Amino acid sequence: MTTKDTPVEVFKRSTAAVIRALAERSDIQVGFSPEPAGVAGGRIRVPMPPRDLNPHDVATIRGAADGVALRLRHHDPVVHAARMPAGDIARAAFDALEQARCDALGARAMVGIADNLEAALQERYRRLGFERITEREQAPLSEIVRLLAREAITGEPPPATAAAVVDLWRNWVRDHIGDAFGRLDRVLTNQDAYAREVKQLLLGLDVDIGIDPDQADGDGDNSPGDEGEGEDNDGQTRGASDEAATRTEQLSDSDHGEASGEEVGEGGDDDVNAEVGQGAGSDEPGTMGQPWRPERGRNEPMQDGYKIFTAAFDEIVEADRLCDQDELTRLRMLLDQQLQNLQGVISKLANRLQRRLLAKQTRAWEFDLEEGMLDAARLSRVVVNPVLPLSFKREKETDFRDTVVTLLIDNSGSMRGRPISIAAMSADILARTLERCAVKVEILGFTTRAWKGGQARERWIAEGKVATPGRLNDLRHIIYKDADAPWRRARKNLGLMLREGILKENIDGEALLWAHTRLIARPEQRRILMVISDGAPVDDSTLSVNSGNYLERHLRQVIEWIETSSPVELVAIGIGHDVTRYYRRAVTIVDVEQLGGIMTEKLAELFEEDTPTRWSGRAAGKSGRRS
Repeated sequence: MTTKDTPVEVFKRSTAAVIRALAERSDIQVGFSPEPAGVAGGRIRVPMPPRDLNPHDVATIRGAADGVALRLRHHDPVVHAARMPAGDIARAAFDALEQARCDALGARAMVGIADNLEAALQERYRRLGFERITEREQAPLSEIVRLLAREAITGEPPPATAAAVVDLWRNWVRDHIGDAFGRLDRVLTNQDAYAREVKQLLLGLDVDIGIDPDQADGDGDNSPGDEGEGEDNDGQTRGASDEAATRTEQLSDSDHGEASGEEVGEGGDDDVNAEVGQGAGSDEPGTMGQPWRPERGRNEPMQDGYKIFTAAFDEIVEADRLCDQDELTRLRMLLDQQLQNLQGVISKLANRLQRRLLAKQTRAWEFDLEEGMLDAARLSRVVVNPVLPLSFKREKETDFRDTVVTLLIDNSGSMRGRPISIAAMSADILARTLERCAVKVEILGFTTRAWKGGQARERWIAEGKVATPGRLNDLRHIIYKDADAPWRRARKNLGLMLREGILKENIDGEALLWAHTRLIARPEQRRILMVISDGAPVDDSTLSVNSGNYLERHLRQVIEWIETSSPVELVAIGIGHDVTRYYRRAVTIVDVEQLGGIMTEKLAELFEEDTPTRWSGRAAGKSGRRS
């Protein structure tokens, strides 16, 4: 330790060295940031240590670091991707149980690691608000099975912050699967065998896992069959039944296949769980032999077969009503800390956008007029030759239409971690930039109020489970910034996107209609709607009791109606998800770090267009290409 080294720097170096040793990887890079721990390629992200290095924070950071290191050492992403089930709930639970396996292998080897992991879990569930949960349905199943598996394998009870929640689930889980967690202990060192046991365990918990590849290969029939209900008293589709198998296979082929590779739900540890294979999606949804075709020329979006079981529990809510002001302030401070790293890059792009917009608004002058303001610059000409008349000038303005921009941000669980942070930061900087250019900005988010259907599903069950009920979840549409609200008044709200538990499922079609309705009511001459999403619409509750392409088909209907019949200019940015197959104006980025730049570039292109042009593309370091 040199005289210039601070205790924090020494702690960082020792933590990085421990990570490399524990992961048995000398080539990995370790970085420290205010975000949760995660892995991206050969780089590990670890929470930033505090200056005072208090024992609680030190243990928590060490636990987070041990968790990602153990994942690197004991986890095979190829096996994980091959065994990954379909469905958001199943994938989240599958990831969480794989992390429990990696943690258990480390905890068994060293007592110190077990203590560190305990501290990290204790802090995790405190942040998730588990101490405030009073009903079983409020807690994600993925976290419950992770803690129960940890308890069965290592003998360690749940952390104090989650103990009460686990007890709410314990009897229900025991009634469904008995001692199935004990069987995981016997295959702990074999990831493939462990994954097979996990999938059987999830089946016992009535979680839809799609079609098991081994079973599909064995019977040689992977084609979708007739749909059936196949549900138990809890309203969840039983993957073990033949009817549910055909339904979930259709679901997997048409919808979840596109969303694979996402980080789903509230289980898993951010970027650590991103290794999922890319599935195949249908370019045009429809039933077997009858592909869906939208009608054209309608004055309202076509609702071909789309219905809503109940909208009684939907909500449109201001962001500051979803958490108290103290927490909102803390989340905004966290966002500001992250903005420091991206401030330079995105600000340069934002300034470029501002210059372009101000150039279009710059006032010009007409010269050599017979009346107007005296042109002082040409007085010398009159002095030299008094015969010449005085010259006048008049100020004129270029044609720049009043404009409003809506940023509609996907708030689904798969956006957790880096994607939602970058989206919030980019929206923050763009709002400031456009406000300086007299362009009004609205920032909206869309998700659901609950996992697994919420109160809408409970009502459906109580009313006898009518067939094909339509959308079966409680929508939550969030207003982060109203178009008429100044940025300074709404800036704190953007921090809400970083709150654990806000991000759940996504029903894109209805969110688009909501944002579009708000825009149409605006008085501005030009209206631009920019959608930012990282996957196809996914809501397990709805898709388990309707066709697998139900939400995707509705999304296509809404998009086509807006693009062909509405004055709103629609543009989409997909994060690791090909949105060019849905939207005419679209760009897909493969690295979330590109988001800020692509947002500014696409807005700049829109402002420079005199008339809308069709463009699409995929960004891999560059903006989308025109076609």
